[in-house]
Amino acid sequence: MMHQYFTEDETKKERFLDLLSSPKKIVLTAHTNPDGDAFGSSLGLFALLNQMNHDVQVISPSGHADYIGWMPGVEKVLNYQEDKDNAENYVNEADLVFCLDYSALGRISDMESVVGESKALKVMIDHHQRPEDFADFVFWNEKAAATCELIYLLIEHLGLVSMVNKDVATCLYTGILTDTGSFKFDSTSKQVHRIAGELIDTGINPNRINRKLFDQNSLDRVRFLGYALNEKLIYLEEYRVAYLFFSREELNKFNSKQGDTEGLVNYGLSIAGAVMSVIFTEREDMVKMSFRSVDDFSVSELANAHFNGGGHKNASGGRSLSSLEETVAEFLELLPEYKEKLLSQPV
Repeated sequence: MMHQYFTEDETKKERFLDLLSSPKKIVLTAHTNPDGDAFGSSLGLFALLNQMNHDVQVISPSGHADYIGWMPGVEKVLNYQEDKDNAENYVNEADLVFCLDYSALGRISDMESVVGESKALKVMIDHHQRPEDFADFVFWNEKAAATCELIYLLIEHLGLVSMVNKDVATCLYTGILTDTGSFKFDSTSKQVHRIAGELIDTGINPNRINRKLFDQNSLDRVRFLGYALNEKLIYLEEYRVAYLFFSREELNKFNSKQGDTEGLVNYGLSIAGAVMSVIFTEREDMVKMSFRSVDDFSVSELANAHFNGGGHKNASGGRSLSSLEETVAEFLELLPEYKEKLLSQPV
């Protein structure tokens, strides 16, 4: 099963529309360390549901990176880590809880039990692999390029396109732009371009959105990027694999903030012939990994099998409780097992 749209069941669709027909208390959640698609889907729905006179609150399990801190409505987001009591009250009193850009409750960290035990009806909208069965309304497609693409489709299915104003469109376009890698990833489809075009028709400024996302780096981050590419990027030609790894001391040296390593893993894939790129970053309680690949090599399977992770075929995350050195060594020891498949990918 590649997709599950509750709107294909007329009874469920009508029930959902009936729920939205009168004011409700609604909580919108996305995964920990939100990216452009997580906040794009949350804030896009926030702007839409506000027009329908619902009492809406966006709750993030953690803080967010500066590069998405300009989005419409971002100042209204409640950080669970900073105000747990208030956030839990919103969830406990909610009629509906939307689970956006995640399909496993573990992706919201400390909020997992709060959302899981909530008596609110749950709406899951997502495009990651292996979804859990916890939601009352599911709008899921692992082939979708972004959750923001799915939200626009849901808006179409519900007949609410007239409510897509510039704030809604700005947020949804942001999520599509980030999760398609500026429309270059394999998941970029004719439908994605159609939706992007319709969002542009609302009057948004794609150039401004692009610059806000990608051309507003701090001087520290630019210097960190130079250090990373000059000193830390390793390419194993015999496996067609690139990787980078950073200790907490290195990150602190460049005053690295949340989001400063975002996109760095893609530089490894820019090497001619590279099939997989990985970045390892040491955090307080774990080593975080980001995997990227091209063509038919599934980093989702690798991350799921060895590093408590998963995501998409060509873009996944993982984590390890071992030390940074041990985690990198474990990864390198796995490469002979995957060598044949790595080398078989088209050049």
